[in-house]
Amino acid sequence: MNVTHGGNLFEIARARGWDWRDVADFSASINPLGPAPAVTDAIRDALDRIVHYPEREPSTLRRALADLWSVDQNGILLGNGATELLHWFARVVPQDRVTLAVPVFSEFHRAWPHARCTPAADPTRWPHDGLLVLTQPLNPTGAAIETAARPPLFVDESFLDFTGLPSAAGRAGVWVLRSLTKFYALPGLRVGALIGPPDAVARLRSFREPWQVNVLAEAAALAAVADHGHARRTLAFIETERAWLAANLPVRPEPSTANYLFIRLPYDTAPLCAHLLDRKILIRDCTGTPGIEGPAIRVAVRTRAENERLIAAWKEFACAL
Repeated sequence: MNVTHGGNLFEIARARGWDWRDVADFSASINPLGPAPAVTDAIRDALDRIVHYPEREPSTLRRALADLWSVDQNGILLGNGATELLHWFARVVPQDRVTLAVPVFSEFHRAWPHARCTPAADPTRWPHDGLLVLTQPLNPTGAAIETAARPPLFVDESFLDFTGLPSAAGRAGVWVLRSLTKFYALPGLRVGALIGPPDAVARLRSFREPWQVNVLAEAAALAAVADHGHARRTLAFIETERAWLAANLPVRPEPSTANYLFIRLPYDTAPLCAHLLDRKILIRDCTGTPGIEGPAIRVAVRTRAENERLIAAWKEFACAL
């Protein structure tokens, strides 16, 4: 399949000669409140450390995340973002058979190009052999999914922090992928974690390339996860703004537990995407995504001003239909 991503802000702005700051990016679902206030100072304070190598794997951050997620720190592998860890796992832990419960994050199709696909919404059709890959919540729909499947299981929980749903981490035979990109608004620094059985992680650690998390990313991540007040404000904001956005979009979205909304359209997506792009608004076109039937898009929950900008431009498009 042709793997596409949102969050292509800088390339699009450069190609069109725009200042990227003028573009409203609804294609990448990042915390609209931005990083925790202490993150900038933490990065600045860590600048004098860039003349030294980071730890092979930052133990202080691993302990902080273990406390945050209530898991054994020995069962955590840190990496240069969740995507890097996904592809690394696929390379070093060969599987006889992999099944993707679709829809899933597009990089899973690249990591396991020969994987079978099965509907995520119908557990009765999930196979009983091989590694089963799930996303909690579903990406791009935002729906909660049943994760009580038999192991071995690989669960992408990159958006779980927005939902209040329980994590599958710590269960026997289960691997969990976590990201600090979305909830903590650190996509440009690339910090992710893979959680698995501590004995299995111990064996894999010897195959891990060193220095995957740089000193600035570590400092930012530590400051981000320490700010519980910012986390609470984020959850309250997303709950309120998601409901407002869902109620005011020209086309009603499906229910979502995450910081994005999935909308099935009664018309082709390309003209809408082009119309919004001309007005410096990016959205995610989900048409053709395995597990998604018909024309559909995904939009992030952004600030009220940004959400109003999206709605106004979309209504302008709808009036011209």
